[in-house]
Amino acid sequence: MLPLTKRQREILDFLNEFIQQHGYAPSLEEIGRRFSLSSLATVHKHLTNLQEKGFIKRAWNRSRSVELIPTRAGGRALELPLLGFVAAGAPIEAVATTEMIAVPEDLVGKRDSYVLRVKGDSMIDEQIRDGDYVIVEDRKTAENGEMVIALLGGADVTLKKFYRENGQVRLQPANAALQPLVVDAEQVQIQGVVVGVMRKY
Repeated sequence: MLPLTKRQREILDFLNEFIQQHGYAPSLEEIGRRFSLSSLATVHKHLTNLQEKGFIKRAWNRSRSVELIPTRAGGRALELPLLGFVAAGAPIEAVATTEMIAVPEDLVGKRDSYVLRVKGDSMIDEQIRDGDYVIVEDRKTAENGEMVIALLGGADVTLKKFYRENGQVRLQPANAALQPLVVDAEQVQIQGVVVGVMRKY
């Protein structure tokens, strides 16, 4: 499942409610009226995006032919803040954005969560690639083996597996070509623990 924009999420929710109430899908005109979109081409484009992202399917030659594709858990998506980039590789400065991104409910942590975009490929063996989105539960502590967003020396943020060893912390990449970072425990602040990953194709 690919992330949705806020408007796509609203249209998907409207389709859901309309189909539940009426037993059939709204027409392009009805969707347009609901969202004050004067152009049916705009409505059509939103539906095409929803279709490409795997949330609906349509028969091309019939009106009211929208069908919702149940998500894996039949769950809803939640809007989470996209807070910027995290380095999987050399630490980079965390860049803040104010975008929101829709995340399937079953990927979201128990606590406050947010999304970071991954730069670099140090976690490739965990199937996390450059450009992926990680869903992060806002926590300040982690257990050995958890994948964390770590702030190093108060300046740089990195995505690694976390291990405590003899008063030090080992931040382990999941890429055989890269060395672990071993630092004093007080140099590392846990910013959050990764609870899910999403990819846009």
